[in-house]
Amino acid sequence: MYAIAKAASLISLCCVILPCLLHFAGLIGLETVKITALVGTIGWFIATPVWMSRKLPVDAAEVDI
Repeated sequence: MYAIAKAASLISLCCVILPCLLHFAGLIGLETVKITALVGTIGWFIATPVWMSRKLPVDAAEVDI
């Protein structure tokens, strides 16, 4: 499960970064960058917490935040 989430997170991050670089180089249009970056951002926020979550300490239930 963690390996799949890490791979999805990496692919999502590439969907955010690569289109921006390709647009800067003049290879793709702005609308394509916007759509791809939006999809990548949504994917990143879904996939990353799955593998980056941490276990809370035992006494975390007693702390009010």
